[in-house]
Amino acid sequence: MSKAFTRETDHDDEDEAPGLPPLPAGTKNYITPAGYARLRDELLKLIDEERPKVVEIVHWAASNGDRSENGDYIYGKKRLREIDRRIRFLTQRLEIAEVTDASVHGGSDQVFFGARVRYAQADGVERTVTILGVDEADSLLQQVSWIAPIARTLLKSRVGDVLKLVSPQGVQEIEILDVSYPEPGPKS
Repeated sequence: MSKAFTRETDHDDEDEAPGLPPLPAGTKNYITPAGYARLRDELLKLIDEERPKVVEIVHWAASNGDRSENGDYIYGKKRLREIDRRIRFLTQRLEIAEVTDASVHGGSDQVFFGARVRYAQADGVERTVTILGVDEADSLLQQVSWIAPIARTLLKSRVGDVLKLVSPQGVQEIEILDVSYPEPGPKS
């Protein structure tokens, strides 16, 4: 049989979004209230705005006849699968989310989830990271997931502690210089 007539399986239907690390077995999906709100807003926008627009385009394209060479139809169906996969992913993550308000630790010098930590490496270089949830951390904004090696090293330590960070470059000592937490948000 010609290869042109065989169907390749799509890996588009996987539940996990590409690029996001899976949660460690038996752990909770910690997330800040702001992170939860962003994910919920994205989910609602996909359901209420984007998906209906794409369905309308696919319906219109399908009414034009031959679908095999109809770019609007083919692209629309592909985009619809992407939207549906993201909706499934967001729904699953929001269902298991454990919303944790870091502002309750305000004034503490101990590192907990949601902390902004300034630390010094042995060579004197200072770095600052904020420990957030897996689904909300953005390394470009100096945010790390609570399951990242640096976060696991920092958690539960205090200002002045000298810790051993195991990294691909080897074991290095770091000292915690400062710990801060976000201000409490308005009560609803």
